[in-house]
Amino acid sequence: MALKDTGMSLSVVAESELNLLGHQHINQTVARIPGGWISRGNGQEHLSALRSPVLTGAGACGAFFMAEDGISLRAPGFCNVNQLFDANTEQAGRIEVIRGPGSVLYGANAVHGIINIISPDFFDSPTGYISQEIGSEDYYRSSFRASRTGENHAFGLYGNVSHDGGYQANSGFEQQKANLVHQYQLGDLSVKTMFSASHINQQTAGFIRGQNAYKDETLRRSNPNPEAFRDSHAWRMYSRLEWTLDRTQNSHSQVTITPYLRQTRMEFLQHYLPWQSLEENSHKSIGVKTLYSRSGQDIGWHSGLDAELTRGELTETQPEAFSANIPRGDHYDYKVNSRSISPFVDINWQASTKLILNAGVRYDHIRYDYNNRLSDGSACEAQITNCRFIRPTDQIRSFGHWSPRLGLVYAANKQLSLYSELSQGFRAPHTSELFRLQAGQQSADLDTEKLNSAQFGLRGSFAKLSYDLSLYHMDKSRFIFLDTERQYVGNGKTRHSGLELSLIYPFNDQWRLSFAGSLARHKYANDLQLSNNSINNNEIDTAPKYMGNTRLSWTPAVGMHWELEWLHLGDYYLDPENTASYPGHDLFHLRGQVSLGDRLELSLRLLNLFDKDYAERADFAFGSYRYFVGHPRSLYLTVRYQLG
Repeated sequence: MALKDTGMSLSVVAESELNLLGHQHINQTVARIPGGWISRGNGQEHLSALRSPVLTGAGACGAFFMAEDGISLRAPGFCNVNQLFDANTEQAGRIEVIRGPGSVLYGANAVHGIINIISPDFFDSPTGYISQEIGSEDYYRSSFRASRTGENHAFGLYGNVSHDGGYQANSGFEQQKANLVHQYQLGDLSVKTMFSASHINQQTAGFIRGQNAYKDETLRRSNPNPEAFRDSHAWRMYSRLEWTLDRTQNSHSQVTITPYLRQTRMEFLQHYLPWQSLEENSHKSIGVKTLYSRSGQDIGWHSGLDAELTRGELTETQPEAFSANIPRGDHYDYKVNSRSISPFVDINWQASTKLILNAGVRYDHIRYDYNNRLSDGSACEAQITNCRFIRPTDQIRSFGHWSPRLGLVYAANKQLSLYSELSQGFRAPHTSELFRLQAGQQSADLDTEKLNSAQFGLRGSFAKLSYDLSLYHMDKSRFIFLDTERQYVGNGKTRHSGLELSLIYPFNDQWRLSFAGSLARHKYANDLQLSNNSINNNEIDTAPKYMGNTRLSWTPAVGMHWELEWLHLGDYYLDPENTASYPGHDLFHLRGQVSLGDRLELSLRLLNLFDKDYAERADFAFGSYRYFVGHPRSLYLTVRYQLG
């Protein structure tokens, strides 16, 4: 379905724009999405925000559906806040971002939004290349793409290897990504099979501490946690089979079956905790997505059934004792077998020449079978009454949820469409929230988080100007959080309202102005036990009120393109009491591409053009200000050779 015919708020970053960006971190691309902010940690670590605050904690990743070709990067209940580093975003065919709930189409975790990494189509784009990039702080990245295309078959292989020496002491990373694709088409049958793999080995720099520490040149370069690291492996494989069953002048139907496999394994030091325990987690999944679609002259619909089996494991150990209630040894060691099944249906009705109605519903059932492989109860000695780590007994937990949506699009004229949508997103509790308990909590009585959303928008064009304006209000209930007693509870309520705007104005064939921005308010809607004081109606921490991305593009000749980008991040609070804050920042980036002949291309990226001191993310915890440091002015050069 075309964007103009849907009530969703969808943004797309095309392959040509990704090539210009050449992002070293995914946050540089998502910054172009209205209401989107990927908060960069050190190296490739990150936290996400789409029509939301930057969410933290064990289940924060469950607020967003992160996918590759529509298949979730991690299983529901086993996600990780850093999971986007599993995908080859740098060489994607395009990146699609849906703002707001999308559970009917995508299922669990599509609460605040969806980021879908779409792989290249080698029938449409068979070109290959090799490239080499060098940059500040001993950064380099080698990339390649090769393909062979025939009448019925297309083969593609692409990937990259990167090294970052790190801006802070004893930091940096090595990362490798590769994708192997085979496509087949014959008559009414098409098949696409892809294998994806990634690995990152990172020496992580922790927070620097002290108010405005990010402005201190000595502290900026320091690393309070030189022992911190992250080592992560991931691979996925799927095969999407599509059959067109019948095709007439006014209708056609299609069946799509996509079986897939997934495996991840990660080991890291929890440097953000004073006692620095070691966590190892992994999960393996097998699943299938099925879809039947039929389109007619006035009505189109699709229905399907998604199913998945997952086995996940987690251990947490600590080499040295920190205190009596934070002992050395094994804190947790458990496995969880999970299964999910999700039928859905979605209908599109052309009610008149001007009006399109969309309606859908989905039911998700998720079941966790948990097995503790250590002794039940406290991880401390028997006489310790306030032990930090509690292991619940073996149990089975099940969660079911209906997700509806209703949307409409009204074409007022050829230049203007009005759209609106009522929808609901949900997530089941994360396995860590259920089975990794603390401070004497023997069982977590949690239900699914639910978010109800209403949005209204205008999209169209006026003379040369293209625009998309959306207004939304969302109410979240049964919000899961870790309270002041370090108990997982699920009685939180929050509300989220905002305005998002995208503009594109080409002055002429050479100059173009683009803008993506948001004005938002994210507030607590009841007195969550996050503070000893009342926080009802307070701003949620790490939720900028204003975000803006303005780009001026210049194409003086064929094969030459320049872009100046202004990134504005507004101020935000750092604590639920709204007593500590970060003032925000403005950054400028310059990017350019120049073709040197038919096959050779040179790219330049000068980031933080005016060498601004800033924090990628600010925080307030354990009684002090904490910051992930923003990089100073940095230069990156890329030479790319197009293969014949």
